[in-house]
Formats: sequence, C-alpha cells, structure tokens
Amino acid sequence: MAENPPNNRPDGSDDPDESGRQDPFAEMLSNLFGGQLPEGMDTSDLQRQLGAMGMPSDPAAMQAMMGQMQAMMGAMSSGDGSPVNWKLAQDSARQAAAGDDPSVTTARAAAIGDAGRLADMWLDQATTFDASPAGFSAYSRAQWVEKTLPRWKKLTEPVAVSVSQAISTAMRDQVPEEMKAMLGSAQGMFQNLGGAMFGLQLGTAVGGLAKDVLGSTDIGIPLTSEAPALVPANITAFGEGLDVPEQEVLLFAALRESAHARLFHRVPWLQSHVLGAIEDYARGIHIDMSRIEEAVRDIDPSNPESFQGAVTEGLFMPQRTPAQEAALAKLETALALIEGWVDEVVAEAAANLPSAAALRETVRRRRATGGPAEQAFASLVGLELRPRRLRDAAKLWSLLKDERGLEGRDAIWQHPDLMPGTEDLDDPEGFSARRALAEASDGELDAALNRLLDGGYDDPADPAAEDAAEGTSPDEPGDEDGTPDGSGDPR
Repeated sequence: MAENPPNNRPDGSDDPDESGRQDPFAEMLSNLFGGQLPEGMDTSDLQRQLGAMGMPSDPAAMQAMMGQMQAMMGAMSSGDGSPVNWKLAQDSARQAAAGDDPSVTTARAAAIGDAGRLADMWLDQATTFDASPAGFSAYSRAQWVEKTLPRWKKLTEPVAVSVSQAISTAMRDQVPEEMKAMLGSAQGMFQNLGGAMFGLQLGTAVGGLAKDVLGSTDIGIPLTSEAPALVPANITAFGEGLDVPEQEVLLFAALRESAHARLFHRVPWLQSHVLGAIEDYARGIHIDMSRIEEAVRDIDPSNPESFQGAVTEGLFMPQRTPAQEAALAKLETALALIEGWVDEVVAEAAANLPSAAALRETVRRRRATGGPAEQAFASLVGLELRPRRLRDAAKLWSLLKDERGLEGRDAIWQHPDLMPGTEDLDDPEGFSARRALAEASDGELDAALNRLLDGGYDDPADPAAEDAAEGTSPDEPGDEDGTPDGSGDPR
C-alpha cells in the first residue's frame, strides 16, 4: 500500500516530515521574519488570503517571489538605522552621472582659476560684499556628485525623513486588518522600503544635475563648503549653440558663482532661512496611496526595472497642503531675492563683457522657467527650487541701488526682518515708501516707550505730559490738587 510522500499530506497541513522540516511556505515566511513566524500567524489562512488578493499561493512560486523580495529589502537596508538609504542615493547618483565625463586637465583648472580672479576684480566694483576666502575649484561631474552629496543630505533630510515615514505609514495602513498583527514584525521592512525609494529618487536626480549644473550654486544656495566651483564640461555644453565665445561664457559663469559665494559668505543667516522653509514644507508631507496602489499593480516582482521606473517617475510625489504652499511661497520669495540680487550685481560687473546682455537673458530664462536642474529636483517630492519672480526681484534691487547706493542696497541683507516680501515684488517702486512708513511708526512707538520708562511724563517742561500725569486737560482751569475750583473736592 503506497504511502503519502513526506510533507505532502492530502489535508494540506504543514506538519513536519520525518526530518522535522516544515513545508516550503512556512519555511519561507519564517526566514522572512527573522527565523521564526510571528505569533498568531496561520500559514494556511495566510495562503488563502494571498490567493484572494491575486498573489500566488503556491508554495514554490511564493518562495521564489519572497526570495526576490528578501534580496531587494536587504539591498535597500540603510545599514546604519537611518530612515533614508543614503548609500543607495550615492550609488544611484554615481551611476546616473557616469558616461562622458572628461577629467579636468591642469590647463582647464588654471583657466577657471584665472576667470575666478578676474570675476572677483569686477565684482569688487559692483557690491560691498567681500570675495569668498576660498579660491575657485574645477570639478568633473563625478567629483561634483561627491562634493555636493553631504549638502544634498542636509538639504533634503527633513523632506526625506518625512517621505520615508509617510510611505511606511501609508503602506502599513493599506495592509488588511486581519494581516496587521501577523505583519507586526515586518515594520522594519516598510521603513527600509520608504528610505530606499527616496534614496533612489534623490540619487537619480543628483546624478542628472551633475550633467547640467555650471557650478555649485545653480539651485540658489551653495552645495559645497568649498564654493565657488565650476564644472568645465557643463560650461562647454551650455555654451554650444549660443554663438558666444567660450571664454566669455566661462567668465560669466564665474561671475555668477562668485556673486553667490559672496552673498552667502557675508549673510550667515541666509542659508538657514532657506533650509527653514524646506523644513516647514517637509512637516506637512503625506503620500497619496491611490497612486502607489495603481502603480504597484503594474510592477513585476521579477523585473527590478519595473520597480525602478515607478520610483523615478515621481510616484511618491506628495500632494501639497495649504501650510506647504505657504512654506513654498516663502522659499520662492527667498530664492527670487537671492537670484535677483545676483542677476543685478553680475549685470553691473559684466558691463564691459560684449555678450553679457545675451548671457544674462539666457540664464534668466533658464532659472525662472526651470531648466533640467530645477525640473529634476522638482520631481523629488514636489519641491521646486526656482525663482519664478527673478525679474521682479532684479528690478527691486536695481531701484534700491539707484536710491541708496551700493551700501544701502546691500545693507538690506543685514537681518531677515529687513528683507522685502511678496508685496515688494508686486510693487518694487513702493518698497522705500512702505519701509519708511513702517520705520516711522516703530520709531514713534519706541520714543513713547522710552519716555515712559525714563519718567518723561513727569517733566514740567512738557505741559501735555504734566497734564496727562495730573489727569487734566491743558484747556481746563485747575490747581495743584487737580480740581477745577481749587476746593480739593472733585465734585
């Protein structure tokens, strides 16, 4: 009489065979959850649920699929407990920047150094801000990735952490109620997935930027601590088709890079102001899971390219809330003021450069409408770093220079409370009048408070102050006791 083969019982149970081995499905789940099944997990019930969800319930097929998932999750783990997989971001950035990336020759580096020194000489006549103490550097695209990654991490970490947590929470919430208890041990898996998704998208965006940026300040803030710096290969590519001598393109790029470096060197609060707006934006991030659910149906677990395609297409771009819109408006205004100041200062410094006007207009359009650099970063969680109101800001700085001179214009950067706002970009001509009115009102209030604190209202030389202290009007007769008839009786 034939016996049933080991571990293949007619009732489908997972009783161990003679060697004590569980069925493949239970063993696969045990491995996935760290060597033992979570408490309360019924493998036979889970198989039925997976089948109802359209997933393979056959142990062999499930084993293969989950093996792929385990390998993917292992690769996605940050390894340092960080909610974002920065290593994956670095690897994907390097890969995206790979290709035609010529090394910077000694002659090319020397030419950039010369352009930087000439740019600083010209800028000395266009702004009161001193040159950055750091000299010009020349980077290949791969070097730009390595030099800027630390700043990218600082710049995007508030957004990255929020996105990772939002994805983890949203995906966990999508798990059916009856499976949540069983998947409690897989919380780390969801976190790794969210961190990996953001890391991959960030790396792809940074790698794309490396092929497009002219220097370290193209997004409006310095991306290296060694600024200013230029990328010769990208400057050459930018100048192609402009019908402008390459030396002029290089000098104009050096002027813009140095102007940015001067501004941030002399205005230490400016960088934290921009980062603060990004952090305000990050706090409100949430993920639209309906988009993820729709895309997940098209992902083939056996084809890693289908997963990567979903990530790089901005699948996890969050929807904006009113608070985020306000934060982005603050960020956009700050970037417009930065870019407008640089635009105006460079235009004045480059007055003797034959192609300055054409190059200025080209860069204006590139920054205001969003070139490849801005578009790549905008695809990263919907955060746009482009000064839409560059022309309005440049007009404002030009008017301020005419009214107040270089020192008066640059003095506006002394404190964030002095900075122009949206209303000033709407009406640049009215900025000085509005500021004078505000300063006069504040001054009057300060004078009144100072007099009160100094006992000024007891000064008999001031009849109005004396009457105020005595409680009578200067037009009313009275005596020392403050009564009209001197009787001392207020009646």
